[in-house]
Amino acid sequence: MPEAATLTRPTNRDEDWRYADPKFLAEAPLTYLAEWGEITVPPGETVRDNIRLDDGASALGAAIRTRVHVGKGGRFEYFATIVGGPYLRIELEVTLDEGAHFEFGGVTLGGDSKVQEFVTRVIHAEPGATSNQVVRAVQWGHATGNFLGRIEVVRDAQKTDAGQNFKAILLEKGASANAKPELEIYADDVKCAHGAAIGALDETAAFYMAARGLPPQAARKLLVRAFIADAFAAVEDDELREGLLEGTVSHLEQAAL
Repeated sequence: MPEAATLTRPTNRDEDWRYADPKFLAEAPLTYLAEWGEITVPPGETVRDNIRLDDGASALGAAIRTRVHVGKGGRFEYFATIVGGPYLRIELEVTLDEGAHFEFGGVTLGGDSKVQEFVTRVIHAEPGATSNQVVRAVQWGHATGNFLGRIEVVRDAQKTDAGQNFKAILLEKGASANAKPELEIYADDVKCAHGAAIGALDETAAFYMAARGLPPQAARKLLVRAFIADAFAAVEDDELREGLLEGTVSHLEQAAL
């Protein structure tokens, strides 16, 4: 860990921190902001990780930053939910060797004035690697859900197949969401795509369900549940997938539905 005197404090002028909570950036210890966890996936093996952040490690919040190296033919799966505050950030920097795969599903869900964000940087360092990222945000009150996702394809990393998809539902007018997808591609035989959409809950669908006897609040909750489920669709274990979804949906009791 570098000495605090040699570290530079990030601010909202830095692209990777542009939507972060200013109070957190100004007051969090510099050594904490510079901390990175390390995960290595051996060639041909699979590593899975699931996390739910309910509250910050301090009154200011928390930032969990992890660097991952996935060996040849390996697979790294990471599914995360951020439901707490006041500021919570999960940042991943993933480097993929030949034929490796990265699967990411993330959900931000919260109200009040919480700021919740995922920041990812996926480096396709060798040919034939694949990655898929699905992020869903559900915010109300004055909360903000963010996704900054960068895909880098180095020269000669042919046959790369990478995608990222971000969608947000804002349940109240004071809520917000921000998306910053980036593609940096130096190879020519690749498939890379990204998409982002931010809007309100589909009231037409909620009305359709209510017209058939489902209480309005229950109808809206079902729609949000289905929306969130997209982030966990790639979880192959049915019990784990249902547990992740139900654990997330339980926090909707606080929402303005």
